[in-house]
Amino acid sequence: MPTPEALQVLTTIRDLVRWGASEFERQQLIFGHGFATALDEARYLTLHALALPFDIEDGYLDAVLTLAEREQVIERLCLRVETRLPAAYITRESWFCGLRFYVDERVLVPRSPIAELVANHFEPWMDSHRVDRILDLCCGSGCIGIAAQYHFPDATVCLSDLSADALEVAALNLLEHDLADAVELYKSDLFDSIPAQCFDIIVSNPPYVDAEDMAALGDEYHAEPKIGLAAGVDGLALVERILDGAVGYLSDHGALFLEVGNSQAAMQQKYDFLPMAWIDFEMGGAGVCCIQARDLKQHHSAIIAIAS
Repeated sequence: MPTPEALQVLTTIRDLVRWGASEFERQQLIFGHGFATALDEARYLTLHALALPFDIEDGYLDAVLTLAEREQVIERLCLRVETRLPAAYITRESWFCGLRFYVDERVLVPRSPIAELVANHFEPWMDSHRVDRILDLCCGSGCIGIAAQYHFPDATVCLSDLSADALEVAALNLLEHDLADAVELYKSDLFDSIPAQCFDIIVSNPPYVDAEDMAALGDEYHAEPKIGLAAGVDGLALVERILDGAVGYLSDHGALFLEVGNSQAAMQQKYDFLPMAWIDFEMGGAGVCCIQARDLKQHHSAIIAIAS
């Protein structure tokens, strides 16, 4: 906390954003849950505490705050430093594909580059006019599937996750977006409990952090549920089951969109026989591939052989 004297000097929104950013840098916080810099995160937390939008005109940053407002902002900024919680867990909100989602410690903070894929209707890897059914596998907060429903309003969207906690958060977000009656929720260990059906798109952001990277993660990442991150020695603990199971759930013209992050190299080496289109994102991010249903079916026996 700043001294009482400093509290009298830090009078404007701009003052508090600057002070917060400086404290974040001094305390060596980690940024990777929606904001890339200390300044952006300090701005977000400050404005959120004041019930103001992040993109407010800069002129408002020179507004002088009441003492109660300053104390409220500083309490929020200090909480970020003291707990090392991602900002989204403090504000209970995150943004994905331009949409607001409720988040808490039961789910990962949304940050997947798949948002760009959804916004582009998964083209050119899919003909968006032929997409009638979509499955968000390992859905967490439900952000990918819910965003897909906005971009494919006539499609049937299903969400699935093993975690009952995650499904509770996904259900809250479905209510928030008035989609509770439109989107099906499945509690399933990957495909095990999903009723037989065909999807044109299966999109999955499963746990993919390998053991070495898990050991190196900072406090902010360890605040997230381990079940959503850790994926064995090579980060591919779930991939072989996803590749195997997707064969029976994809339409003939369907495709699997799979995020494996830093485990991309391991996946390319392990499945070098499988055609995978690795996607370049204009907005940043990597480690997402598209695999066509026909290729999964053609190489299914080889996938099973690796699994055994």
